[in-house]
Amino acid sequence: MTPRQATITRNTNETNIHLALQLGSSDTSDINTGVGFLDHMLEQIARHAQIKLVVHCKGDTHIDDHHSTEDIGIALGQALNDALGDKKGITRYGSAYCPLDESLSRVVIDLSGRPGLYFFADFPSEKIGQFDTELVAEFFQGFANHAKASLHIDNLRGKNSHHIAESIFKAFARALRQAITIDDTMIDAIPSTKGAL
Repeated sequence: MTPRQATITRNTNETNIHLALQLGSSDTSDINTGVGFLDHMLEQIARHAQIKLVVHCKGDTHIDDHHSTEDIGIALGQALNDALGDKKGITRYGSAYCPLDESLSRVVIDLSGRPGLYFFADFPSEKIGQFDTELVAEFFQGFANHAKASLHIDNLRGKNSHHIAESIFKAFARALRQAITIDDTMIDAIPSTKGAL
C-alpha cells in the first residue's frame, strides 16, 4: 500500500498554517501552533493515533486562540480526508474510552463522508492556562466538517478541566487510530454498501 500522507497549506487573514501528516507512523512529530495547550493536545493525537504530524501555525493569537485552534482543526480534517483517498480498505468506525485520573471520556467516529459533531462536555473552568475551554469543541467542529466524519464526543465524568480535555483528545486519537486502520479482510473494498464514502 502506498504511504497514506497529505500536506495542507491554509493561508487566511487570520492564520498561516502548514500541516502534513502520515498515517500509521510513529516518527517524531513537529508541532508549533503558537498555542501551548493545543500543541500538547496535538501531541496526544500524534502519539495515540500513530500519526506523524507536522503542524506550524502563525495566527492572530494577540486577539485570542480561536482562529488558530479552529483553522488547525480544519486543516487536520482536510489532510486526513486527502490521505485516506477513496477510503478503500479502512475499518471506517472507531471507538475508545480514555481515562485521565478522575476524568473519563468516550469518542466514537465514523469516517462516513457525512460530517457531524455531537459534543457533550462541561468544563468546570473557562480556561486551561490561557486556553479557552470552549475551543475544544471548535477544534473538533472544524475537524469533523472537513474530515467529513460523524464524531460523537462525551465526557462521562471529570472535575479538572485539563484532565477532561486531555481525556477527550486521547480518546479521539485512539478511536481515530482504529477507524483508519486497514482491515486485512476487506483490503480492496470500500466499507459501505453504497460502494462509496
